[in-house]
Amino acid sequence: MNVLVALGAAVGVFAAGMAGGALGLGWLFGVVIPGLALLVFLGGLAVKVWDWVSTPVPFRIPTTCGQQTSLDWIKPNKLENPHTGIQALGRMALEVLCFRSLLRNTKAEMVQGRRLAYRTSLGLWLGAMLMHWSLLVILIRHLRLMTNPVPAFVSFLEAADGFLEIGLPAVFVTTVTFLAGVTYLLARRFTNPQVRYISLAGDYFPLFLLLGIGLSGVWMRHFGKVDIAAIKELMLSLFHFSPAVPEGISPVFYGHLFLASVLLAYIPFSKIAHMAGIFLSPTRNLANNNRAVRHVNPWDYPVKVHTYEEYEEELRDKMVAAGLPVEKPLEKE
Repeated sequence: MNVLVALGAAVGVFAAGMAGGALGLGWLFGVVIPGLALLVFLGGLAVKVWDWVSTPVPFRIPTTCGQQTSLDWIKPNKLENPHTGIQALGRMALEVLCFRSLLRNTKAEMVQGRRLAYRTSLGLWLGAMLMHWSLLVILIRHLRLMTNPVPAFVSFLEAADGFLEIGLPAVFVTTVTFLAGVTYLLARRFTNPQVRYISLAGDYFPLFLLLGIGLSGVWMRHFGKVDIAAIKELMLSLFHFSPAVPEGISPVFYGHLFLASVLLAYIPFSKIAHMAGIFLSPTRNLANNNRAVRHVNPWDYPVKVHTYEEYEEELRDKMVAAGLPVEKPLEKE
């Protein structure tokens, strides 16, 4: 049911965008909705980031799985258990750029009927790397639609991405790897019983949106006929804050753009917000120097305590009657 709901919602979004383009609602689906989606994305993400920043983290709570810095003759693991801010920055860079924690993903299975065994499972790491890095390259390539003249680094990246020169127009490598990554992440949720059990419609929905964006982009580039000059005119007008909707833009493009707008507006309210949260996670961005530095909670406040001496003074006669030892003997009358 969760899969059907998410798939139906994604198909409905694309169909609504195409219908809007076919009905001449280009201003709504080409200007108003993308602008609102950008505002929701920036505003929602800013609220989340402010909430994370304003949450007190008085103590160092980094997640570590390596030797901590201690005695000089014990070699520490500087990336697994960073002791300084520079080391913590290195670990954070590996996490953000290479998804290092996913390299430890393991799979449990029964061997010979009764023995539980664990083995490394790199499928999730590879699928995530393919999808995220390909998406980054695709977004940079799309800058050619928003700039005139096109920056040299965008042209270089586009030429490098299509170096295989397969077909006309050339098939980009990141197009294939992006679709492969998204398809794998979807298939993993379908085929893995444990993952499928905890997956909700909100987990499938962004994957279907990404798949729809990729497939519609492939259709416009390789199969359908779209007026790329009109599309660039629209994107340039948006980029320069002087919106103008030219004639002749294919309804498929409006469906493609509506999918991207919905995904952009959906990010702050979904798990995809980890794109900003990873930088503010105290389990990742803090150095583990608890042995070297005493950390005192600045929010501690005075608490009235009841000492043992006061406790014994009040209950000494009862303690003696019960045969309990006391530090000060009971005074004789």
